[in-house]
Amino acid sequence: MEYRGGGTVALETLGCKLNQAETELLAGKLTAAGYHLVTPRQGADIYVLNTCTVTHIADRKSRHLLRWARRRNPKSLVIAIGCYAQRAPQELADLPGVNLVLGNEEKWRLVEVLQATGVPRQMPHAPDQEPPTHHPRVRTRTLVKIQDGCRDFCTYCIVPWVRGGESSLPADQVVAEVKAKVEAGYKEIVLTGTKIGSYRADGGGLKRLLERILAETVVERLRLSSLQPQDISPDLIHLWRDGRLCRHLHLPLQSGSQAVLTRMGRCYSKTDYRRAVSLVRERLPDIAITSDIIVGFPGESDQEFEESYRFCQEIGFAALHVFPYSPRAGTAAAGMRDQVEPRLKNRRKGQMLALAGDSAQRFRERFLGRTLTPLWEGAAEGAGIWSGLSDNAIRVFARSEEPLTNKLLPVRLIGSYKQGLWGELADATCHQEEAGRPI
Repeated sequence: MEYRGGGTVALETLGCKLNQAETELLAGKLTAAGYHLVTPRQGADIYVLNTCTVTHIADRKSRHLLRWARRRNPKSLVIAIGCYAQRAPQELADLPGVNLVLGNEEKWRLVEVLQATGVPRQMPHAPDQEPPTHHPRVRTRTLVKIQDGCRDFCTYCIVPWVRGGESSLPADQVVAEVKAKVEAGYKEIVLTGTKIGSYRADGGGLKRLLERILAETVVERLRLSSLQPQDISPDLIHLWRDGRLCRHLHLPLQSGSQAVLTRMGRCYSKTDYRRAVSLVRERLPDIAITSDIIVGFPGESDQEFEESYRFCQEIGFAALHVFPYSPRAGTAAAGMRDQVEPRLKNRRKGQMLALAGDSAQRFRERFLGRTLTPLWEGAAEGAGIWSGLSDNAIRVFARSEEPLTNKLLPVRLIGSYKQGLWGELADATCHQEEAGRPI
């Protein structure tokens, strides 16, 4: 296939933080090669969607966005990459309007493929023309990939098939990338991967990598994307004595029923999970623990759902992402008996979402009257209202006549506002309230 259009590229991402990190890497490669990044709504010459396939809903969203891109610019080159492209390349290739499909390994050849198909780099502009608008990049928070792949093969999960076996980036490379991101102006780095607790490189694990980043860089905030309960140890949590590590751990639960966890093939028990949470909260009382939960897993009885609900209630998550079970062809769970019918899944999803909302609100309200220091991201709405995220994952809003973007400024929290808290900008001395961290 030969393409002779222009060189503006729009990148869009579905799914996990790892996908987002990889899209950032591709954006850098495209820019370095001379391509011009624009937003998807600007009708780019080349539209690239980094797809997700973890559920049938993710598949549907991918197909919708690919069709939308074609309608937006009928002459564009539409490319699907990523996990859905890896799992079912022909399915996407047969979708009307999709020109090219690149799986997880092939996507790193994107620049080479574009050049081979005749796509030019950034086009010159006539003197009376405005150049295309760059894709907006507010340099506040960014993702750094440290690991890929999984070998656990949980019975419901397609990820090991589309991501492959476990691999880790060299520690020197990770440290260098963190330094480069800090130099570019980012205040917060999020380390991400399929299963970052399995990081192994240069004779060390995740703990050693964190020690190196904290010792060798001046990053102001370092956040972990996700860990498993079995990754939690006193030695690891001891690193949080360095206040640059964000007090936020995402620990996927998937079910609070022991029988369901066993059918899922998870590598921990309810007792393991409870022990990990207790250890973390003992050392870091103000930490945000967030999680994922699946409802309607094959064979989930009313009693098992109730057990899961009560366990989530007991833990008291700062945020809980709820997913109805989605069969993935090729996984063990897709062939299990007693598939839960959709209406019951949706009812259970509604119940769990209500619990999630109550639990998140209770967590936030613990901090009313206290001072936190968000990383301010940008204007939220109207004139002078700004939004930021605290290190322990609380969305914060405040009014300021001065721009706050990419600043770490303390705020005294005085009330609830939307799905977060409203605050008043505080004196720098107030920041001392949150400085102490029991370890």
